This record gives sequence, structure tokens and C-alpha cells, in this order.
Amino acid sequence: MSILLYAESAEGKFKKVALELASYAKKVADSMGTTVTALTVNATDVSELSKYGVNKAIKVSDSKLTGFSAKAYSNIIQQVAKKEGSKLVLLSSSTDSLYLAPLVAVSLQAGFASNVIGLPVSTSPFQVKRTAFSNKAFNITEINTDVKVISLSKNSYGVVENASTLTEEDFNPSLADSDFGIKIETVEKSSGKVTIADADIVVSAGRGLKGPENWGMIEELASVLGAATACSKPVSDLGWRPHGEHVGQTGKPVATNLYIAIGISGAIQHIAGINSSKVKLVINTDPEAPFFKVADYGVVGDAFEVVPKLIEKLKVFKAQG
Repeated sequence: MSILLYAESAEGKFKKVALELASYAKKVADSMGTTVTALTVNATDVSELSKYGVNKAIKVSDSKLTGFSAKAYSNIIQQVAKKEGSKLVLLSSSTDSLYLAPLVAVSLQAGFASNVIGLPVSTSPFQVKRTAFSNKAFNITEINTDVKVISLSKNSYGVVENASTLTEEDFNPSLADSDFGIKIETVEKSSGKVTIADADIVVSAGRGLKGPENWGMIEELASVLGAATACSKPVSDLGWRPHGEHVGQTGKPVATNLYIAIGISGAIQHIAGINSSKVKLVINTDPEAPFFKVADYGVVGDAFEVVPKLIEKLKVFKAQG
């Protein structure tokens, strides 16, 4: 009856969302008087999970699962959940898990709550707090089914070490060719840079930068902060930056500790996609820019003057530390 989580990995190494999910699962398990079981797929070393409270790792190794297949992966999670008798299944809010969660819920005849942002409000009845209306509001959702599936919003709980004793078990799922109806031909990944999905800080810029030739200072600021770079939709549409950097409701969702918006006016769709970020800093010449209404901190000024000074101050601060 342990809590089951799917621990995502890439190239054999666990993603940050997996460690956050394990940390969350441990806290929930303690409140429910149970243990934590993690399902891993093609992970190289599962011992890392013991640092975050996982008691048992169920390992699946199959070359056919190198490329993500939502149907195959959801089938595996279903089989493991039934094998372990798990009544609560946890997934992250990564791109892969957004596909997985509904499939898992349907296969287990489970109630499903997405965008969960904290520990259960109550475990009996089971209630969780979620974001709603493009992160403009919260609601308390009660799940009454025997089996429950929830997906945890990125960066809503954090990575917390809580050492445990880990046992490992190999598992061979029953998979059919029909589980691999969609095949991934190639995957393009950026190298040498912090990705938007894993970043604690994102530095984003818009048309206020006037052209792609001015992105040097954005990349320098991101480098100083150890941040990922991003952009608004018009910027990617103009070809100034790759579409992979487009964030917002119509691009990649962002839920970082710090989101810095430079030269972005703040269209509704953009704000909706980044509103889960904990702290939002806006730099814009227009004091009436909509983005200031949702910002935690705002600087009214020319980015070409503000950003270089900010970089200079940050370098001095880092040198002192």
C-alpha cells in the first residue's frame, strides 16, 4: 500500500522534478503512515533516491523505452501500481508526465488532480490545493476514488533530503507492439546551457530589445545567475530566438524561483504561462506595462542601461561571496 511515484530520468540520470517528487512523496507518506516506492525506467544508478526518502525502487530496463511513449509508460505505471497495491500515484508536471497522468488515471479508474501546489490539505477525505484559471486562483479538490493520481506542479515543494534505506527490485512489464504506435525519430537537445525545465532562474526578454543582435547582455546576465534564457512569443515568431525558448501559455510553462522579464509588455497569454514563478522581476521603459501589475519587483527604465549595471553589480556580489 505504499505511495508510488514515477521518477523521471534522462540519459540514465534523474531529473530535478524526480527528486522533488520523491521529497514530496516522503512527506505525504509520513503523514499517512506508509512508505515510498519509485518506478524508474532505464535509470543508471537508483541509489540517489535514498537521499530523498524513497524506500523501494522498482527498476525497468528496456532499450525500447529509450524514446518516450506515453502509452507504454502509462501501461508500466499501471502494472506496477497494481502489483504494489498503491492507492496514491504521484507524477510531476513535466511535458512527459502531462501526457502520462490522464492515461494512468483512466487505466487505474482513479480520480486525478493536476497542478497540485502543496501537501494534502487533508488525507481523510483526501483533499489537495491546486492552481486554477491560469494560475490566478486556487481551489481545494477532493478525490473520492479508491486509487488517486496527482501531478505536482514544478518547484512547488522543493528538493528536500531525507535519508532512507533503499531496496531495489527489477521488473519486466508486459508490453505489446501496440504500446509503441508512436515512435520518436530524433530528439534535439541544447547542450552546455541550463534548460528552462530545470532552471531555478529564468531570464526572458521581448521585443523591447529591438533585435537579436542585442541578446548578448541577456545571455551574459543568465550566465552570471546560472539561469536559463527565454523569450516572448513575438520574439520567437520573428526568428530572433529559437522557438524552444518561447515561454508562456502558448509556449513552455515556467514555474521558477525567479523570473526576470526584460522588455516584455506582458500579454495575458505570457503572464498565464509564467505566473507560477515565485518571484517576478520586470524591467520595462513603460510604467503602464501590464506586466507590472503581477510583478513582485519592477524597474522602470531602459534595459540597455539597467541590465549592464545589474550584471556589473552581480559580478561584484559574487566575487565577494
